[in-house]
Amino acid sequence: MTALALALALAVLFLVACGSRLPESDFTGRPTPGRSAATLKIGIITSATSPVGGGAFSAPRDGALAYLDAVNAEGGVNGHHLEAVTCDDGGSGFGNNQCVRELVDKAKVFALVATSSLDYAGAPYVSSKGVPDIGGIPIGTEYDTYPHLYGIYGSAAPRNGTPGWGGRLSAGTEVYRFFKQRLGARTAAVVYYNQASSARYADQILRGLKAEGYRTVSEEVDFALPNFRAVAADLRARHADILFDAMDTHGNSQLCRAMQSAGVTVAAKVTNVQNWASTVPSDYKDAAGCRDALWATSASRNYDDTADPAVRAFRAGMTARKTDRLAQWQLEGWAAAMWLTDAIRSCDGSVTRACVERFVAGKPYDAGGLLLPVRFTSTAKPPATARTCLSVAQWSDRAKSGHGGWLTRGGDMRKNCFVVPQLPYGA
Repeated sequence: MTALALALALAVLFLVACGSRLPESDFTGRPTPGRSAATLKIGIITSATSPVGGGAFSAPRDGALAYLDAVNAEGGVNGHHLEAVTCDDGGSGFGNNQCVRELVDKAKVFALVATSSLDYAGAPYVSSKGVPDIGGIPIGTEYDTYPHLYGIYGSAAPRNGTPGWGGRLSAGTEVYRFFKQRLGARTAAVVYYNQASSARYADQILRGLKAEGYRTVSEEVDFALPNFRAVAADLRARHADILFDAMDTHGNSQLCRAMQSAGVTVAAKVTNVQNWASTVPSDYKDAAGCRDALWATSASRNYDDTADPAVRAFRAGMTARKTDRLAQWQLEGWAAAMWLTDAIRSCDGSVTRACVERFVAGKPYDAGGLLLPVRFTSTAKPPATARTCLSVAQWSDRAKSGHGGWLTRGGDMRKNCFVVPQLPYGA
């Protein structure tokens, strides 16, 4: 797998599944004799180093650690100290299996939280041990396949050991509907690498665009030697007014430079949640003209929406950890740790995995308004249509007194909703 497995992940932003009946747990959370509180070990597996580059997947981990720090600073949860145990899987399936065994078998973690692994090869083992994995980022299809794994975006899939519904997943067209209605976009280009995961995600985008009535332009580039100048020239000739990508940040910045050199502009360059970060000025330092056209979508509240008290609490937590950047994935990692903590808090008496999963798989959860309500509604077949809401933001160099920032677009994410078709695709 490569960086573009991330792109495939974003095709299943709103997918996860509900769990099966739990085995009896050997974690009771009872205080150890002679100590004032029990310690619950919480595992966090991250592809902190990977073929994508250092730090590409570390933001969910950093957000979760900040939240656990804040909880422990206030005395823990129900008298329990939450001890974070982290592991870097290096972005490989082999490394991921090692991390899973290290945390589950040796460290004996109570649960996992905010997993962000490029290749979650150890997911079957986590599930077989009945270890709750709460609020993970669905980079692959694991959160739509195995019980006890609860991704951050929710799903209706039955998680019975097969991805989605018999190997088929589904995704809505709400993003394309939004830009058609908001910007009047009609001709959309999709740029992707000649790599399986990237091409698969691009195909899904193209089918969604066509379902919403767009004229489409498909642009494939070589993963090793991408010719973005040729892409920019074709975009100009085809009069594309909106651009979607199935690429990483480096590829996006190269494309932007090529577009700027060729004098190509678009109404919106729509990227994924991984690129929703404060590093836009440095990531696109040689393509200032592209920055203000940069849009991103997700299912979580804009981390730059400082009018919201839950966002302010998140930012204070990141400041306490002396973080030099902010990112939407950090906020989602923070929300994941909040989710697990609230699940632990819901347990009366002893804390068990069964109790935690009952909370997580129960009523919709929104992390104090940071998330669109996360639901687990296992259905026998995928829905044909669904009412789906989304959070949308646009970068502006003029925001924050010229320092730059993300501006919320489309109004409050809880009201920015559409009834759209759910299109099937292969896992």
